[in-house]
Amino acid sequence: MALILMLSACGEPVTRDSTARILLMGDSLMASHKLTGQSVSHALEKELGTQVTDRSVIGARMIYVLPISGSAGLNIPKQYHDGDWDWIIVNGGGNDIWFGCGCAVCNRRIDRLISDDGRSGVIPGLLSSLRATGAQVIYVGYLRTPGVNSPIEGCADEGDKMDARMARLAELDGGLHFLSLADMVPPGDRSHHAIDLIHPSVKGSAAIADRIAGIIRRNDPAHD
Repeated sequence: MALILMLSACGEPVTRDSTARILLMGDSLMASHKLTGQSVSHALEKELGTQVTDRSVIGARMIYVLPISGSAGLNIPKQYHDGDWDWIIVNGGGNDIWFGCGCAVCNRRIDRLISDDGRSGVIPGLLSSLRATGAQVIYVGYLRTPGVNSPIEGCADEGDKMDARMARLAELDGGLHFLSLADMVPPGDRSHHAIDLIHPSVKGSAAIADRIAGIIRRNDPAHD
């Protein structure tokens, strides 16, 4: 039963007759509110007036070794499916840090995800392979807490470190865009977060989609 539930949460199937030109991959930052039709991908479809194929899965990681659940979507690189994609939107790495080292002494785990210069690691390797398909790629960072007690309050430094490394990587390729969310949440404002103060609220998901849409419009005349 658990496997059936997991498979049902793997996002939309990619079919041969799909007209979608935007693929979204990632973890709960993207997958939150998917069942109610209020996730990032749903808001992005409304913003751009085009179909988005959403393969994101709650709990997914960049580094994931179990074969069955990994193929079911918990391995973010395996969420990719062939398609004639113009844009591929990706997030991930937060669960690797949180579950891997509890937001403490994470340098080794972060280095495995992305090196200090942004040129090597699991994330650059994935993004390079996605860029090789000809699609433009947007890598989305994580929300910060609003300055109140949160289970991930201790991850702020790690988030800043990841953002800095991703910014260095994006500077190397004009077709790779890094979207930092570090400035999205005003101090003391809980409205962008769900009750757990980890995942985005419906408002937060819509705000993330708005920023993604802005990047696409500025770089793709078809969506201007």
